[in-house]
Amino acid sequence: MKVLIVEDENIIALELERIAQEAGHQTIGPVSTVEQALAHAQRSDVALVDLGLADGMSGAQLARRLIDRHRVDVIFVTGSPENVGHGIEGALDVISKPFTDERIAGALSRAEAARRKDFGRSKVALS
Repeated sequence: MKVLIVEDENIIALELERIAQEAGHQTIGPVSTVEQALAHAQRSDVALVDLGLADGMSGAQLARRLIDRHRVDVIFVTGSPENVGHGIEGALDVISKPFTDERIAGALSRAEAARRKDFGRSKVALS
Protein backbone atom coordinates (compact mmCIF):
# COMPACT_ATOMS: atom_id res chain seq x y z
CA MET A 1 0.00 0.00 0.00
CA LYS A 2 1.21 3.54 -0.75
CA VAL A 3 1.29 5.71 2.38
CA LEU A 4 1.49 9.50 2.10
CA ILE A 5 3.04 11.07 5.19
CA VAL A 6 1.86 14.62 5.91
CA GLU A 7 3.74 15.91 8.94
CA ASP A 8 5.64 19.17 9.48
CA GLU A 9 7.85 17.93 12.34
CA ASN A 10 10.76 16.21 10.63
CA ILE A 11 11.63 13.74 13.40
CA ILE A 12 8.01 12.58 13.66
CA ALA A 13 7.72 12.34 9.87
CA LEU A 14 10.82 10.15 9.70
CA GLU A 15 9.49 7.94 12.50
CA LEU A 16 6.15 7.48 10.67
CA GLU A 17 8.05 6.70 7.48
CA ARG A 18 10.15 4.06 9.27
CA ILE A 19 7.12 2.40 10.85
CA ALA A 20 5.19 2.28 7.57
CA GLN A 21 8.16 0.85 5.67
CA GLU A 22 8.85 -1.77 8.35
CA ALA A 23 5.19 -2.78 8.08
CA GLY A 24 5.78 -3.45 4.36
CA HIS A 25 4.31 -0.30 2.85
CA GLN A 26 5.73 2.09 0.27
CA THR A 27 5.97 5.64 1.57
CA ILE A 28 5.43 8.91 -0.26
CA GLY A 29 6.87 12.04 1.29
CA PRO A 30 7.08 13.10 3.95
CA VAL A 31 5.48 16.40 2.99
CA SER A 32 4.54 19.30 5.26
CA THR A 33 1.99 21.41 3.34
CA VAL A 34 -1.46 20.95 1.83
CA GLU A 35 -0.12 21.83 -1.63
CA GLN A 36 2.59 19.17 -1.43
CA ALA A 37 0.13 16.59 -0.13
CA LEU A 38 -2.36 17.25 -2.92
CA ALA A 39 0.44 16.98 -5.50
CA HIS A 40 1.03 13.38 -4.32
CA ALA A 41 -2.60 12.40 -3.68
CA GLN A 42 -3.09 10.59 -7.00
CA ARG A 43 -0.28 8.16 -6.11
CA SER A 44 -1.49 7.46 -2.55
CA ASP A 45 -3.80 4.90 -0.98
CA VAL A 46 -3.77 6.21 2.58
CA ALA A 47 -2.40 9.32 4.29
CA LEU A 48 -1.06 9.77 7.80
CA VAL A 49 -2.05 13.39 8.46
CA ASP A 50 -1.11 15.79 11.26
CA LEU A 51 -3.60 18.53 12.16
CA GLY A 52 -1.19 21.46 12.11
CA LEU A 53 0.76 21.84 8.88
CA ALA A 54 3.70 24.06 7.89
CA ASP A 55 1.58 26.32 5.66
CA GLY A 56 -0.85 27.07 8.50
CA MET A 57 -3.60 24.99 6.91
CA SER A 58 -5.57 22.46 8.90
CA GLY A 59 -4.98 18.76 8.42
CA ALA A 60 -8.75 18.37 8.75
CA GLN A 61 -9.25 20.61 5.68
CA LEU A 62 -6.70 18.54 3.79
CA ALA A 63 -8.42 15.32 4.88
CA ARG A 64 -11.72 16.44 3.35
CA ARG A 65 -10.00 16.99 0.00
CA LEU A 66 -8.09 13.72 0.13
CA ILE A 67 -11.18 11.70 0.99
CA ASP A 68 -13.73 13.45 -1.24
CA ARG A 69 -11.69 14.29 -4.33
CA HIS A 70 -8.92 11.70 -4.40
CA ARG A 71 -10.41 8.70 -2.56
CA VAL A 72 -7.38 8.56 -0.25
CA ASP A 73 -8.07 7.10 3.18
CA VAL A 74 -6.96 9.29 6.08
CA ILE A 75 -5.52 8.43 9.47
CA PHE A 76 -4.96 11.44 11.73
CA VAL A 77 -1.80 11.44 13.84
CA THR A 78 -2.01 14.39 16.21
CA GLY A 79 -1.05 15.80 19.55
CA SER A 80 -4.51 17.39 19.78
CA PRO A 81 -7.09 14.72 18.94
CA GLU A 82 -9.84 16.85 20.47
CA ASN A 83 -9.24 19.43 17.70
CA VAL A 84 -9.93 17.05 14.80
CA GLY A 85 -13.54 18.25 14.73
CA HIS A 86 -15.51 17.89 11.54
CA GLY A 87 -12.51 16.57 9.60
CA ILE A 88 -12.88 13.25 11.37
CA GLU A 89 -15.91 12.37 9.26
CA GLY A 90 -14.69 9.74 6.85
CA ALA A 91 -11.29 9.33 8.54
CA LEU A 92 -10.31 5.77 9.40
CA ASP A 93 -8.65 6.54 12.72
CA VAL A 94 -7.29 9.23 15.04
CA ILE A 95 -3.99 8.37 16.73
CA SER A 96 -2.67 10.53 19.56
CA LYS A 97 0.95 11.58 19.86
CA PRO A 98 3.03 10.13 21.31
CA PHE A 99 2.19 7.00 19.35
CA THR A 100 3.59 3.49 19.31
CA ASP A 101 4.86 1.53 16.34
CA GLU A 102 2.10 -1.00 16.95
CA ARG A 103 -0.65 1.64 16.90
CA ILE A 104 0.50 3.07 13.55
CA ALA A 105 1.16 -0.35 11.97
CA GLY A 106 -2.22 -1.62 13.19
CA ALA A 107 -4.07 1.35 11.70
CA LEU A 108 -2.29 0.86 8.38
CA SER A 109 -3.14 -2.84 8.43
CA ARG A 110 -6.83 -2.04 9.01
CA ALA A 111 -6.73 0.52 6.18
CA GLU A 112 -5.23 -2.05 3.84
CA ALA A 113 -7.88 -4.63 4.75
CA ALA A 114 -10.65 -2.08 4.20
CA ARG A 115 -9.23 -1.15 0.78
CA ARG A 116 -9.11 -4.83 -0.23
CA LYS A 117 -12.70 -5.32 0.90
CA ASP A 118 -13.89 -2.24 -1.02
CA PHE A 119 -11.92 -3.30 -4.12
CA GLY A 120 -13.51 -6.75 -4.02
CA ARG A 121 -16.96 -5.23 -3.68
CA SER A 122 -16.43 -2.88 -6.64
CA LYS A 123 -15.16 -5.74 -8.81
CA VAL A 124 -18.32 -7.72 -8.10
CA ALA A 125 -20.51 -4.70 -8.88
CA LEU A 126 -18.80 -4.31 -12.28
CA SER A 127 -19.38 -7.92 -13.37
